[in-house]
Formats: sequence, C-alpha cells, structure tokens
Amino acid sequence: MPHDYASFASAFHAHRTQSPNQRAALGLTERLGELPDPSVQAAEARFQRAEALREAARRLRGADLTGSEQQTSGAPRLDFDQALDLELAELALSAEVLKDRVTSGGGERLRSWPSAGDDLGDGLFGLFINDPRPAAERLADAVSKLEAVPDYLASLLGRLERPVARWVAMDQSKVSGLPELFGHLEAWSASEAFADHERLVRAGAKAQGALTSYHQRLGELPSTPDIHVGEEAAEAIIRSRGVFLSPAELHGVAKDFLKKIAEQLEVLRGRLVSKYDLPKDTTEEALQQFLAERYRVPLQNGKLEDILTRYQAERERILGFIRERELFPIPEDQDMLILRTPSFLTPTIPAGAMTSPPPFRSGTKRSLVYLTLSEELVAEHTELSIPGMMIHEGIPGHHLQLSWGALHSSVIRRHIDAMDHAEGWTTMLEDYMLDVGYAAELADEVRFSTKRDIARIGARVAIDLFFMSGNKSYLEVGVKSDLSPDDPFVAAGNLLAAVTGFVPGRVQAELNWYSQERGYPLSYLAGNHLVWQLKRDLEAAQTGRLAGAALDREFHRVYLESGNMPVAFLRRVFEHQGLLGAG
Repeated sequence: MPHDYASFASAFHAHRTQSPNQRAALGLTERLGELPDPSVQAAEARFQRAEALREAARRLRGADLTGSEQQTSGAPRLDFDQALDLELAELALSAEVLKDRVTSGGGERLRSWPSAGDDLGDGLFGLFINDPRPAAERLADAVSKLEAVPDYLASLLGRLERPVARWVAMDQSKVSGLPELFGHLEAWSASEAFADHERLVRAGAKAQGALTSYHQRLGELPSTPDIHVGEEAAEAIIRSRGVFLSPAELHGVAKDFLKKIAEQLEVLRGRLVSKYDLPKDTTEEALQQFLAERYRVPLQNGKLEDILTRYQAERERILGFIRERELFPIPEDQDMLILRTPSFLTPTIPAGAMTSPPPFRSGTKRSLVYLTLSEELVAEHTELSIPGMMIHEGIPGHHLQLSWGALHSSVIRRHIDAMDHAEGWTTMLEDYMLDVGYAAELADEVRFSTKRDIARIGARVAIDLFFMSGNKSYLEVGVKSDLSPDDPFVAAGNLLAAVTGFVPGRVQAELNWYSQERGYPLSYLAGNHLVWQLKRDLEAAQTGRLAGAALDREFHRVYLESGNMPVAFLRRVFEHQGLLGAG
C-alpha cells in the first residue's frame, strides 16, 4: 500500500485508469483496443482496490496530523494542497463504490444497469472523433474493439439480474444507433485505405449481429420499474458528491429559487409584452413561443447543421467580449469542436453537452460540444438561447473551467469530477455575463429566455431527490402541476414541463439521465447556490480592498486555477490564500 503522498497519487492514477474508456477520456493511449470488462468479478476487484486506497488515504492524513508515521518513515509532512488532495481522493473513492453498490428494486445498480450503449459507443466514437494518433493506429484499435463486442455483450448479460425497465429501453435505443457509428468507421477506414479494412467490415457485421441478439435478450430479462434507493442512500449519495446540504435544505433552496425565478420572469414578461405590443394577458408560454419564432435561426442551406454555424459565430463573439474586458484568464493552447450529437447519444443528451479536454493528453486542450438537433428541437436553438448555451458549455463555461482543470499539476485533481463545482460555475455565469453587459442589445429577451431555461435546475433538485428517495413530497416546490400519477416519470415529467416548457422529447431525455446519474442533477442548483454564496462572502471579506472588476478577476482566477473539487473544498482554498480572512 502507498506509504507517502507521491506513491498514493501514483496508485490512485493506476486505479482510475483501469478501463479503456477511462484511459481514452483522460487522454492516455495504452490498450485502447480493449472494451471495459462488465463482469461482476471485475467490479468486485475494483471495489476492493478502491476500499484499500481509501484506507490508505485515511492513514496518510491521520499520520500527518500526529506526525508519527512521518517520523518513522522519514517521509515529508503533507502541505496544504497534498492534504486536500488526499481528502478529495477519499471522497471520490467512496462515491465510486457507493454509485454501483446502492440498491433499488432491481438490486445493486451494477446488476440493474445495462451499459452497452455507453461502453461501446463512447470508446468507438472517441477513436473516431477525438484522438490525435495516426488513423491507422486508431482504426486498428477500432477493429479490436469491434471483435470483442460479442464476448462483451455476453458478459454484460451475465451481470444483469433485474434491470430497471426504463434503463432497458434507454440502452436498447442507444445500441440501435450504433450501426450508424459502425458505418462511419467503415467509411473512414475505406477513405484511409486501411490495410485491415475487410477485417474491420467483418468485425462490424458480427458486432451488429451480436447487438441484435443483445437487444432481444435484454428485453426478455425480468425487469423492475423501481428506481428509488431510499432516503438514507440518497443522503449518502449527496454527501459522496461533496455537497454537505441535507435533502430538506436542498428542497428549500429549490423552492426559494423557483419562487425568485417566477418573480423575475413576471417582471420581464410585462416589459416584453409592452415592447412588442402584445396582449397584456400574454402568458409566459405564449411569449416564449412568440420570441422563439421571431428569433428563429435562419437555416441558410436548409439543413439543421446550419445551426452549428450560428453557434460557432456566437463562440467567437463571446470570446471577443471577454478578451476586451479581461474578465477571465484563458489558456493559450485550447480549442473546442462543436458537433451534432450522434444518434447513439441522443437518448441522454437532451439539448447539449460537453466532453472535457483529456487532462493527461499533451498539447492543445480541446473539448467537444455536442448539440442535439431535430425538427422538434429547432425552437430551442434560437438567437436568444444560443448565447446562454455557449456561455454554459464553452468559454467562459465548462470548456474554460475544465481546460484549466486539465492543466493543474495535481494528478489527483485531474481525476476529480466535482459536479457542483462545474455546474455551479456555469449556471452562475449565465447570470454574470448578462450582468456585465453581454447581449445588451437584447438584454430582456435573452434574460427571459435564460431564466425560463435555468428554471430547470430548480426542478432538477426536486426530481433528483424524488427519484432517489421515492418521497413524492420533494416534487412540491410551489409550481402548479399534476403530481398525482403513480408512474414517477409521468409525475416528474409533469413538473419539469410546467417549470420549463420543454418539448416532450427533451423532457423524456432529461428524465432519462436524472434517473441514472443520481445526485448529479441536483448539483446544478446546489453548486449555483454555493458559488454565489462564496462570491458574496468574498465580497464581504474584501470590503475596502477589492471590488468590482478587480474582485471578479481574483475570484475567477482562484476558482479556475485551483483545479477540480467540490465548492466546499474550494472555499478552503480561498481561506488558505487569505481571501476569506481565515487563512
């Protein structure tokens, strides 16, 4: 077992890079021709490693407090950042085990979650679109992955006992989109005159046959509609994400947030109804439809992909605004690709998503931004919504924050996923950028669109708490909607639609990932709440010293350059640097 910080960081890195999909996402190139091992045996081995590492982190932190082990071994005492890293690692390891061990009506999540669409699609698509190696190397890995598909699927089916019915439908939808990806791989192979092209074609055909069988056999397994894990497990999941607010506190934050949003929307509705000479009784929903139509993005070539061009232009406009005012530090070597969401990912990407820069890949820190396009969703990509989306996903949002995270010197922090940190940052920016004058020519229109959309994060808290606990009272957040249906997806969908006005397709896609990524949906508002609280506390502590743009720049600098961690831990960084007066 690790005996000092350096050996622990190395062991933690080795543990977190066991899966080929994890290695690819992290920017490593070793053994990418493999598929993840979905077996129970592999999971149990992973749990044992995680528990051993968690104990090692505790031991090292405890020894540092007493000094006894350092005196015996001669190892140096931990500095502030090393001690913080060990706490972050311990939290991440606890979350890793809890995520798959928590039980619902289908038993452990590990045994009730069919993951073929994610495991196969993520790895193959990454080789195709986000890998800087020569095409021949990437195609060789694709062949190996395709050839391993039948055995992988057999092992996955052997792991599943009583999968959640909703998750079965989701995975069936995802794997139905994989043949399209196989076709892209074959076309790419042919264009590169890949030496093993025929082998790739044969492997793809066998993989498709195996997927057809898997689709059928998965549907034949006994399933359960139950997704709830109970109040106690819900609280443990929330804590494991580094959010130290109780469910009751989070529920209260959601109610207050939605009440405030409703008040702001009513003021904006009144102003916009007057501006456009609409009937005074025009509802928010009718106003939203009016604005969506008035500010529809013209499709210059008659194709949905024209929307991507408009997003790219907005990206450049935002970047110019930020640089002119020096609002945020921006790494020199970074880039972002804006892509249409591939079909196998659409069941869990309602509108847009971002794949962060691989933190262990040298060179340019590049993100992939996915945008889900369909005729039904065209109304959600408007001249008013596009600024908010690009602020959230690009610079100064996820892409900027995670580019800095990928540049951090700590190996441990480059492995940390802190959703309240990431989503709190981006949702804070949706207000902040408008507050400092972006999109000023359509300020009320953009803010109305943004507020309508950001209301989703209040609903997410309510639905996440309900989906985890099974306690329907969490859906009672002061919003009029029909909560009577027994089906949790219908009741939750009614609330989400009432809060946001999302089209049915987006409502269902949102609920899909809420149900699987427990504790993540509530991290948006929890993070937003904690980030604004941190900013207010900084302003109070810096009275008479820093204010205005200078304070903003310092807040942004520390936030971005400290690396990934829950906001509760980030607060300690501000304190350590003397910015909150507790250093």
